[in-house]
Amino acid sequence: MRNKKFLWLAAMMLILTMFLAACNGSDDANATDDEEKTEDTGDTGDSGEDTGDEGSDEEAEGEPQQGGTLTYALDAAPEGLFHWNWYGIVTDAEVLGLFDDNLITFDEELKPQPNIASWETEDNKVFTFTFKEGVMWHNGDELVVDDWIFSLETLAHPDYDGPRYSNVQTIEGAEAYRNGEADSISGIEKVSDYEVKITFDKARVNNLLNLWTYPMNRTEFEGIEVADMEGSDPVRRDMVGTGPFKVNKVVPGESVELVANENYWQGKPNLDKIIVKVIDSTAVTGALENEDVDIVAVHPTIGKDVEAMENVELRTAPGLSYYYVGFKLGKFDNEAKEVTEQKDKYADKQLRQAMMYSINRQEWIDAFFGGYGKVVNRPVPTAHWIAADNSELNTYEYDPEKAKELLDEAGYVDTNDDGFREDPNGDEFVVNFAHYATGNPTFESRAKALTQYWEEVGLKSTLEMIEVNQYYDMIEKDHEDMEAFFGGWGYGADPDPSALWKSDQLWNYPRWVNEESDQLLDDALDVEVVGTDQEKRKDLYVEWQKIVNEELPMLFITELDEIYGVNKRVGGLTLDVSGMNSPHEWFVTE
Repeated sequence: MRNKKFLWLAAMMLILTMFLAACNGSDDANATDDEEKTEDTGDTGDSGEDTGDEGSDEEAEGEPQQGGTLTYALDAAPEGLFHWNWYGIVTDAEVLGLFDDNLITFDEELKPQPNIASWETEDNKVFTFTFKEGVMWHNGDELVVDDWIFSLETLAHPDYDGPRYSNVQTIEGAEAYRNGEADSISGIEKVSDYEVKITFDKARVNNLLNLWTYPMNRTEFEGIEVADMEGSDPVRRDMVGTGPFKVNKVVPGESVELVANENYWQGKPNLDKIIVKVIDSTAVTGALENEDVDIVAVHPTIGKDVEAMENVELRTAPGLSYYYVGFKLGKFDNEAKEVTEQKDKYADKQLRQAMMYSINRQEWIDAFFGGYGKVVNRPVPTAHWIAADNSELNTYEYDPEKAKELLDEAGYVDTNDDGFREDPNGDEFVVNFAHYATGNPTFESRAKALTQYWEEVGLKSTLEMIEVNQYYDMIEKDHEDMEAFFGGWGYGADPDPSALWKSDQLWNYPRWVNEESDQLLDDALDVEVVGTDQEKRKDLYVEWQKIVNEELPMLFITELDEIYGVNKRVGGLTLDVSGMNSPHEWFVTE
């Protein structure tokens, strides 16, 4: 069974809400150290083509051994919200994955599979879920459907202020419950302790993938008002889950000690204990060399150093995010849910295409990510099942002469012999480029490299580094100073990209409006159009990717691998695009 990790496993809306929380809130695991984390969440890049072992699973030899302690390191401190309903950063999610299980899981193609619960549906509107019997919470309670209903009602409660309401709002009656117009959610019907029927407001291809599938232990939260739950002990100190390990001790911002759950529903774990500890990102290499840690995420820039270690395996798998350069093509009215003003500066497609041709993307990846990545030509990472093949796309190979030709054709020429091109009206043209700042000096270097590529084809460019939280606020609010900007997005199990690309969505940061694009995205979710035919759905997404690839409302730069350093004494651990396997299978040989 898969151990659910945020970047890979959560449904698209989950990833999006996490990203938003990260950018607008604290140091997300995605926005921390920053950027790596900032990059991990929504701003980020991780993933995709074949840039390493696709899911390597080299491990300690021999049969799984019983006992021992494994040290799992985080290179940024958790926020300390250790419950799926409230967490907002990837480091919290990594801890959560060790002690609490999802009702469903995902295979290597990111398709949902039964885990604790199975399901049936005939129309993609009404789903019947059946729980395994005898699955126990860490406090001795049996997991029953009431725990899931309690969780869904918590997310829909008027006092819930976390980021996950979107994962329950399509259940029939959820909106009325949230508005205080009903005492329960009409679309949730308990059949028995182990069976529940959920009815959505309408049939959708992705209703299951967008549904919240993490229960809450009712005993632990008894007597706690929804408004107070986020700061309560069951979220921050005394967490209870259904997973292979139990939380024994939490030292906020420093470590979490977990011990084996001998009553785990999939069998007693091999390990006695897992220690999760925070280390500085600059100390990762030394910690691996000195065997102070057994597992830790590795930044691509130190990948080669880790590969050279005799006591460590570098494990890689395709990731599910990408980096891009976006353009502000308009302004968005969030109340009207529409782009109400068009901007002309980057409206010319030939200009955008020229800027793409001018970037030596592989050189950039090699320089700033150690080569652990590949160029990406679409808004979908290569590892995802809906990804269009490069043979169907413009690949925009590095070609500065082609870039110059396109600029000439579009009327961007140097009229005053200063070495830089003016716009078609003869006015000065400057690419005002922005990148988030987190204290990591390499970010400015990589941003400057992009501006240098543009200047080499005659486009004068400036760079502004902006503090990360302010940065995303400026992007979201279409600040006048935000014209061309660097960012990234992560993909989840649900391939639906509507929240990022539909013209009526706030997170469509370029403010790109294209009726054909909107229609294709709608059709791909329409049961009457695609039914349950995954290939038909993929075909629509491929057509959509072709449009985006041609129009280039953003320049797609790179997708990176997920990379971990794993001590050779660790066995039983596998890694693929869906994340790591369940830690109850891990063991150590000494």
